[in-house]
Amino acid sequence: MTTAVADLPRRLREILGDDAVLTGADCAPFLTDHRRLFTGRTPAVVLPRTVSEVSRLLALCDAARIGVVPHGGNTSYCGGATPDESGRQLVLSLQRMNRIRSVDAVNYSLTAEAGCILARVQQAAEEAGRFFPLSLGAEGSCQIGGNLSTNAGGVSVLRYGMMRDLVLGLEVVLPDGRVLETLSGLRKDNTGYDIKALFLGAEGTLGVITAATLKLFPQIRVRATALAAVPDVHAAVSLLALLREASGDCVSSFELIPRIGVELTTRHIAGVRDALGTPYPWYVLCELSSARAEEALDELLGEALGSAAAQGTVLDAVLARSGHERAALWKMRESIPEAQRREGAGLKHDISVPVSALAEFVTRAAKWLEAQVPEGRLVAYGHVGDGNLHFNLTQRAGADGAALLARESQVRGAIHDLVRECAGSFSAEHGVGRLKVAELERYAGAVELDLMRAVKRAFDPHGIMNPGKVLREQ
Repeated sequence: MTTAVADLPRRLREILGDDAVLTGADCAPFLTDHRRLFTGRTPAVVLPRTVSEVSRLLALCDAARIGVVPHGGNTSYCGGATPDESGRQLVLSLQRMNRIRSVDAVNYSLTAEAGCILARVQQAAEEAGRFFPLSLGAEGSCQIGGNLSTNAGGVSVLRYGMMRDLVLGLEVVLPDGRVLETLSGLRKDNTGYDIKALFLGAEGTLGVITAATLKLFPQIRVRATALAAVPDVHAAVSLLALLREASGDCVSSFELIPRIGVELTTRHIAGVRDALGTPYPWYVLCELSSARAEEALDELLGEALGSAAAQGTVLDAVLARSGHERAALWKMRESIPEAQRREGAGLKHDISVPVSALAEFVTRAAKWLEAQVPEGRLVAYGHVGDGNLHFNLTQRAGADGAALLARESQVRGAIHDLVRECAGSFSAEHGVGRLKVAELERYAGAVELDLMRAVKRAFDPHGIMNPGKVLREQ
């Protein structure tokens, strides 16, 4: 360890105080990623409380050329918040910067610090009679800073957009310690380049987001939720179009679930049941929502599903008649990742293609997997409304899990090549992190990569911000 790194904890304590600098065994919870793909080392974990403290510690690290890894709720699927094995990268946790700074109900906006848990932001909006629409399975632990840095998606993108679409302003500490203050609540501001947009989805490689002003919406007063069985993915896409037209685009969520998803969750997750009883090849969990309490969404959804059934698009359906029934349906959908983990080894792909290409992609990819990967069963589920599928494999009963994992590189390449043929993306909402750096190099165009590297050099000339994530270290 160099002198600068060895002396770092002492110098950090001078800035932050003893209780805000962790070393030794206390660092362990911050060193392994959510999926346990990577375990790193660090000279210290710091927990600043103010923007000023973040500014001073970044200036120190920039001068000493010490890498800084921003850390949120540790829910990254790509190792984006984990230091490398060198022991030269500081971990910067935002968990103590967790205040709701202000809520402006008239302006439909809220300003929150980066360490705020997503569920707390949702709660603060609700308390003000407003609605913040970002919704993820990890919303009880993921932090707003991480949501911003990965441009998080979730189950409501169809209606409200990605995290990038929900941001009005940012507060960011740059690598040299300067603070970019753009926490405006304005919806119209054409005054030059939109600098803040560069930090959204940058995964902490350009600076540290410390706060954001977020868009709010009218509070949801009524929902209609149903689980519909469909014969294939093409029918699911057709049903989506039908519901959008019938409801006047009130569809807020539209989630595809395969039969194996029902089987895995009912087998491994307590309290989950098969709501339809009869097995079908595919299902859609769809939800309409409105801010108007008098909207007859249950009736509208029921009639639309009835019309789809008459056309053969829907094979069977059940409407949630209570909050409890709605929660049970969503529990099944949100438990698929955990159920897959409990089933055994698995391979994960976070892909997106145009909605119109989903059926073709699933058909072609499933055919290839069936022929080439006998160790695995396809578990394709996710956000049909925005073209994003979690296109995973789980090991077959009696199969060798290690053998399946050994095929990861080959399977990933084949799936991602097919995604490209269908004009899609190899990373829809999970980001690049450390895991997919080579994939970005493989699929991004030369001009695009050159521009990304130029932006990185401009913002972070010494390369201290989250080294090795998104772009390979130069």
